[in-house]
Amino acid sequence: MGVTSAIPETPMLARDQPTPFSDWWWTIDKLLLVAIGALMLGGVILSLAASPPVATRIGLDPFHFFSRHVLFLLPSLIVLIGVSFLSPRQIRRLALLVFVVSILLIVATLVFGAEVKGSRRWITLLGVNIQASESAKPAFVVMAAWLFAESTRRPEMPATSMAIALLLMLVALLVMEPDFGQTVLVLMVWGALFFIAGMRMVWVAGLAGLAMAGLFGAYLLVPHVAGRIRRFLNPSSGDTFQVDMAMEAFWNGGWFGLGPGEGVAKRSLPDSHTDFVFAVAAEEFGIILCLALVALFAFVVIRTLMRAYASEDMFARFAASGLAILFGMQAAINMAVNLQLIPAKGMTLPFISYGGSSIISLAYGVGMILALTRQRPRTEMESMNDSGVARGYA
Repeated sequence: MGVTSAIPETPMLARDQPTPFSDWWWTIDKLLLVAIGALMLGGVILSLAASPPVATRIGLDPFHFFSRHVLFLLPSLIVLIGVSFLSPRQIRRLALLVFVVSILLIVATLVFGAEVKGSRRWITLLGVNIQASESAKPAFVVMAAWLFAESTRRPEMPATSMAIALLLMLVALLVMEPDFGQTVLVLMVWGALFFIAGMRMVWVAGLAGLAMAGLFGAYLLVPHVAGRIRRFLNPSSGDTFQVDMAMEAFWNGGWFGLGPGEGVAKRSLPDSHTDFVFAVAAEEFGIILCLALVALFAFVVIRTLMRAYASEDMFARFAASGLAILFGMQAAINMAVNLQLIPAKGMTLPFISYGGSSIISLAYGVGMILALTRQRPRTEMESMNDSGVARGYA
C-alpha cells in the first residue's frame, strides 16, 4: 500500500517562500498605511458632509461631488498600492517620466487651457480636467532628491546646478499660469531638501532672500496677490467673506460640533468642499475632529521622517523626507488659511478636499513614501546603491 503525503499550500503571506505580495506585506510600514487609510476615509465622510450644498447651489445632483470623490479614490488606491511595490531605482525612473509628462502638460495648459479667474491651470484631455502642476510636485521632489544624493556621492557631478535648473524651470511655468500658492510650496520644499542635503547656510539664506524678493515682486506686479495680502493685513480693505465664514464655522462648532449635516457655513461657502472643508469639519464635528486630523497629518510626516533617517541610502532618505515635507506643508497651508493665519490661497487638504488631480497625485506621492520607507535588507540597499552609482541615474 503506497504512502501519500499531502503538500500543504503556501499562504500568500508566508515568510519562508516569499511572493511579491508577501514581501510587500512584511516590509511595508503598516502604521503609516493605516494613517493614510484613515485620512482617505475621513475625506469620504467630510465630502458627504460638505459637498451637497455646493452641488445644489450650482444646479447639480446633490451627491455629484461626493460620487466623484469616491470614484477618484478607486484609481488613487491602485496608484498608491502599485507605486508602493516599486524599488528606489524604479521610483527614480517613474518620477523622471511623470515629471517630463507633467511639464509638457503644463506647457500645453498655458497654450490651450481655459482661463478661469485670470489663471490657466487646467487642461481637458478625453473629457477629464487635469491640473498637471499637481503631478509635477511629487515627481519634482524625487528628481531633486536624487540630484542632491548624487552630489554627496559624486562631488564632480554638477548635480546641485541641475537641481537649481529644474527648480527654476518648474517655478517659471507655475508663475506663468499663474499659481503662486504652488510656487511657494515648491520653493519651500526644495529649500528644505537643500538644507537636509547639507548645503551651506549661506546658500540657504541667499535662496530664501531670492524667494522673499520674488514674493515682494508679485505683490507689486500682480493685482490679485496684492489684494489677498492687503485683505489679510487689513480685512476692511476688501471682500473677506470666505475666510470670515470659515472662522465663524470654528466658533459655531466648538469642541464637539453641531452634528453631521447641521453646519451652516457650507450653505454659503462656494469652496466648502475643497479649500474650506476643514472649516466644515470644525462646524459639524468639532475641534476634536480637527485635532485628530492634525494628529494624523503630523503622524504621517513624523513617521516618514523617522523611517527616512533610519535609511542608509541617501536617495531614499532625501526623497522620503522631501515627500513628507511636501505632504505636511500642503496640509499646513490649507489649515492655516482656514484659521486666517496666512493670506487666502487655494490649496487642497490632502485626501480630504475634493479634487481628482489632487487626490491621484497625492496617492502617487504617498505611494512613493511607502515604497521608500519599506524595511529592505541591507544587502539589497547596498546593491541598489552600487548600481545607482554605476549607472548614474538609473
